[in-house]
Amino acid sequence: MAEPVTVTPATLRDWPLPAPGSDKEARGQLLVLGGTESTGGAILLAGEAALRAGAGKLAMVTVHATAGALGLAVPEAQVLGLDSEAGNVAPPAADVVVDQAQSTDVLLVGPGFSDPDASVALLERVLPRLRCPLVVDALASAYLTEKPEGLHHLDGRAVVTMNPNELALTAGLDAEVVGRDPLAAARAVAQRSRVVVVCGGTSKHVVTPSGDSWVVEGGGPGLGVSGSGDVHAGIVAGLLSRGAEPAQAALWGAYLHARSGERLAAAVGQVGFLARELPPQVPAVLAELA
Repeated sequence: MAEPVTVTPATLRDWPLPAPGSDKEARGQLLVLGGTESTGGAILLAGEAALRAGAGKLAMVTVHATAGALGLAVPEAQVLGLDSEAGNVAPPAADVVVDQAQSTDVLLVGPGFSDPDASVALLERVLPRLRCPLVVDALASAYLTEKPEGLHHLDGRAVVTMNPNELALTAGLDAEVVGRDPLAAARAVAQRSRVVVVCGGTSKHVVTPSGDSWVVEGGGPGLGVSGSGDVHAGIVAGLLSRGAEPAQAALWGAYLHARSGERLAAAVGQVGFLARELPPQVPAVLAELA
């Protein structure tokens, strides 16, 4: 298997993003499903990051308890509250999600999910009925742990963003094994589930189902902060929404996230900045690459 390509600005310029288009319709509509009664902030971070990456229209679905506050915090978005069960989106609400997804270009699931079993109970009623491109974030990857072939029907139009611990669970490997060789684990999951895998950490690994791979170095320790992964997933979803290919969105998203962290580190220090400060950096990084 070939060694991964180290991503540089030149790598990205050789694979330019689709032109942004003249209006919001041209940049697609993104639907984000996430949050619980205690993690509404995660879906906020993901949604703002998607808009900063260029998504045209944003809708978010979460539990009733947080929907009102979320709608005020993100006035650019349509927000829909769903029934809850033990603080999580209730599985019977899946029909509402599927109906909403019929008119969307990309679905992002997982920001703010905190219970793997509850996540699987909901997603097994949503994802098999999905036809649009998909981003699966963090604990939502538990769906692929239980149903490794559960996204085959999307024909590779899915990206999974996860950290090394989540990758270990999805791959069925010991965390220490994944820590020594995250690329091998990412390749196994990508091939088995026919998805593009992005594994974060000190380096970000991007792998396609066919085995193509890249590594994004940098970012710095400041990215190891609560909510950073939600921002990363939102960036990837926003790029998909504006028309990027799954592998392209994953590659650009990994770089944009890392470079945003570097810009903040240069301004305020290696650690101490907040995840909410990352999304405003994304347009500036895009401008650097233009």
